[in-house]
Amino acid sequence: MAKIIDRKCCDRCWHDAHRPCTDVIACLLDGPLCHESDDCGRIRRDEITRLRRQKVDRPVVFVGAGTCGLGAGAGKVLAAVRQYLQVGQIDADVVEVGCIGLCAAEPMLDIQLPGRTRVSFGSVQADQVEALLGGVLSGQVPAAQVLGQFRPDDGQQAWDMLPYLDEHPFFAPQTRWVLANCGVIDPSRIEEYIARGGYRAFTAVISTRTPAEVCQAVEQSGLRGRGGGGFATGTKWKYALATPSEIKYLVCNADEGDPGAFMDRAVIEGDPHRVLEGMAIAAYAIGAAKAYVYIRAEYPLAIRRLKNAIAQARGYGLLGKNILDSGFSLEVVIKQGAGAFVCGEETALIHSIEGKRGMPRPRPPFPAVRGLFDRPTVINNVETLANLPTVLGEGPEKFAALGTAGSKGTKVFALSGKVARTGLVEVAMGTPLRQIIFDIGGGIPNGRAYKAVQIGGPSGGCIPTQHLDIEIDYESLKTVGAMMGSGGLVVMDEDTCMVDVAKFFMDFIQRESCGKCIPCREGTRRMLEILQRITRGRRNETGLDALERFKGVMYLNRLAEVIKDTSLCGLGQTAPNPVLSTLRWFRDEYEAHVYERRCPAGACKELITYRIDAEKCKGCTLCARKCPAQAILGQPKTPHYIVSDKCIGCGACAAACRFDAVVVE
Repeated sequence: MAKIIDRKCCDRCWHDAHRPCTDVIACLLDGPLCHESDDCGRIRRDEITRLRRQKVDRPVVFVGAGTCGLGAGAGKVLAAVRQYLQVGQIDADVVEVGCIGLCAAEPMLDIQLPGRTRVSFGSVQADQVEALLGGVLSGQVPAAQVLGQFRPDDGQQAWDMLPYLDEHPFFAPQTRWVLANCGVIDPSRIEEYIARGGYRAFTAVISTRTPAEVCQAVEQSGLRGRGGGGFATGTKWKYALATPSEIKYLVCNADEGDPGAFMDRAVIEGDPHRVLEGMAIAAYAIGAAKAYVYIRAEYPLAIRRLKNAIAQARGYGLLGKNILDSGFSLEVVIKQGAGAFVCGEETALIHSIEGKRGMPRPRPPFPAVRGLFDRPTVINNVETLANLPTVLGEGPEKFAALGTAGSKGTKVFALSGKVARTGLVEVAMGTPLRQIIFDIGGGIPNGRAYKAVQIGGPSGGCIPTQHLDIEIDYESLKTVGAMMGSGGLVVMDEDTCMVDVAKFFMDFIQRESCGKCIPCREGTRRMLEILQRITRGRRNETGLDALERFKGVMYLNRLAEVIKDTSLCGLGQTAPNPVLSTLRWFRDEYEAHVYERRCPAGACKELITYRIDAEKCKGCTLCARKCPAQAILGQPKTPHYIVSDKCIGCGACAAACRFDAVVVE
């Protein structure tokens, strides 16, 4: 890495002849250099243009090769692209990019021709590659699979009659700061990140600001933790900075354990250098010389790209000893977790890094005062750190200008479930929930009605129809019994049983409980047993089960409150939230299960009953032959009937009947 001297020129190019600078990275990082040489400035501009792909001298094919894309078949698409180019002897570049966010349209493929804008295509399969590439390379863009074209940049010519990608209903309402580069740049090349302004915030921070000033700027921005309760990031940093210690640590929490959450994985896969830059800024602010990325081993692609990014940053002198002659040093280490949900809690995560069993400990002392190896430690999640280049690069005022009074900036959500367009969504804090689900997500498919959305994972709650217009921020969500959490949004339609949803999350929490404290270990088990009883049919009850069933329901709410008040860590304290939330907004469904032994959504199999409509039954005997319990009787060509005491509720009869004679109730 070039050393910057008083003449504002790198020592590699400062010669008597004022030769143009050949250290592109130094030029990109340090702004306009070599004022005495016009050629140097021209080379720098040309290099930025090339790395940003504003101008390309040959076709470039981009393939979304994030985990979601690969799962949808992007690997086969990549192979087909390379084979087509090889067979046709076409000189073109093939670039693997991360997920741009629209997971519902994977596999995604972009094509950029010299002098033209980049065009995105969705739902591309391997057998469609030949026709697609052939058409575009000949100047004819197949409109059927077009998602949109990028905006013209630096003299590029736009394609006629093609919409712009930023006008797509999925992207138009978004404010993409954290996700700005995801799906756009090659995540394996640090040069492309730097050409788009990467690492400039970090280099400016270590050369012009003190750690205290950085902490103050982050506090002024209003940035709050994006992985849990939303504690003020700058305030947490100040605690660590003010704690005397020769050794301090920074930890990036990438242990994404919530069902339906994939934000951290996608950001690391698509833009790992943004996370590294945020970590470097945070480490400088608190005085840490060593940082850990705690990431689950189930993310092999993210780990591979992160390792590559660390090696590149170290190679360019942006990590390691005495970074850019600033006196600041930083080593980044990857620690792979085994996927335990409890290790998302700060103190349990610390124990895991130390090589101990991942179990929480009482607080205080808080990690910022005594954390990893008993040293002051700041733990921030991936999205929090990925916001820092924007906060320090654009200024805290710009960040604070977006959002609500108590929740600033943007928030990334993983939109999944019963919604038309699933994927990663980044919107300004305060955006109405309705806009996320119906405008960005495209609403509920197959003509079904919206019922609820689960936000915040197992620690969160369900938001019903009457609160669809709630503004998404930390404070508003608490008023309806939910929380921001890491940002998972799981949409549910009218066919979803809310008691079954509560049972699912309680089963997840009970299995993931570390078992250290009795309220969480035993309390969640009792709550799960109660939910299992009220979703169980009479045929599976024995002895005093019916009595225990009613008795348990009477104590459900009280048990939940005790767990909240007495559990050791935040995970245990929020464990009853899914039950409390569904009890609050969907009490009628609980009553139907308890008093009528009926599931209104028809999702709880043991509460479903089957009968045969005699008028529709043709006596074909197909249902009787498919019944594993021999619960269907009747003579051929005469109406059949189901013996309810023998029926096991498997639904085989309904699936087999060709005359819709089996009625499900």
